[in-house]
Amino acid sequence: MSAVLKPLEFSFRPMTHDDLESIVRVERAAYPYPWTLGNFRDCLEAGYSCWTAELDGEIAGYWIMMLAVGEGHILNCCVAPAWQGRGFGRQMMEHLIATARAHGSQFIFLEVRPSNTPAVRLYQRLGFAALALRKGYYPSDQGAEDALVMRLDL
Repeated sequence: MSAVLKPLEFSFRPMTHDDLESIVRVERAAYPYPWTLGNFRDCLEAGYSCWTAELDGEIAGYWIMMLAVGEGHILNCCVAPAWQGRGFGRQMMEHLIATARAHGSQFIFLEVRPSNTPAVRLYQRLGFAALALRKGYYPSDQGAEDALVMRLDL
């Protein structure tokens, strides 16, 4: 007898204030220069589109997008390090794109570190195109790193 394993999939739900401590833990594990609890709280209170991605009841990822005037701007998107490289980033981005479309967005913009090649490749596979570089956008151990600005036409 052989067992057929169902592929793991995130369940998505809107982020709440009760999620913020778990999200900050994931953020700190994933990034050398993480957002603060206050950054996440401010996004929730501003009414941005804030979502969690859960596996077995645990927050394994999240994303935040500002939606306005026919466009979306991804402010933060993260998969917990233990779950990276398994296709969950693509699942999150597909949910994010569907959310932007449902809100009437015509474009989605984002910034990404050029050194984050897995993320850049994912965004390219999803149809995002490079637009420009923002010089010195991200903090780094060398002072600052540029941001690659990308856009997806919906």
